[in-house]
Amino acid sequence: MDFITIAKKRCSIRSYTEQKVEPEKLEKILEAAHVAPTAANRQPVRLIAVQSKEGLAKISKAADIYGAPLAILVCADHSRAWVRPFDKKQTGDIDASILTDHMMLQATELGLGSVWVCYFKPDVLSCEFNLPANMEPVNILAIGYAAEDYADPERHSETRIPLNELVSYESL
Repeated sequence: MDFITIAKKRCSIRSYTEQKVEPEKLEKILEAAHVAPTAANRQPVRLIAVQSKEGLAKISKAADIYGAPLAILVCADHSRAWVRPFDKKQTGDIDASILTDHMMLQATELGLGSVWVCYFKPDVLSCEFNLPANMEPVNILAIGYAAEDYADPERHSETRIPLNELVSYESL
């Protein structure tokens, strides 16, 4: 699949079969995260791949992962993230988002569904996974085999604002 085909195919899946994600597919998903760019190459993101029943139960205390057999907890290490000197904008959440996007698109190419979960209790995840104070859980990526139909890849013409509203040239 070429990139735009993968990007159009990807959609949020909120129902999964019980089939486990194969180790080789998980490795490819993690490799996609590994090669993702980060601000100033500081690489402030840490991932916790969770597949065990016990680990998934810990995540379920903080979020709904829709029965996915794999969840990747994406965390930003604030002690490593680059900080823009002009306004002190810290980029850990941005870097975490880039890694998450790479993993979602790789999962799509591999025939897996995913959903990016931001509706969760960060304090519960921090406690359940013993995260240090400098480590912020930014999102959870739930991954697995879809138990529901994928959205129409051509839906974007109806579900997105027109390109000419999205983009302007030289000024807003």
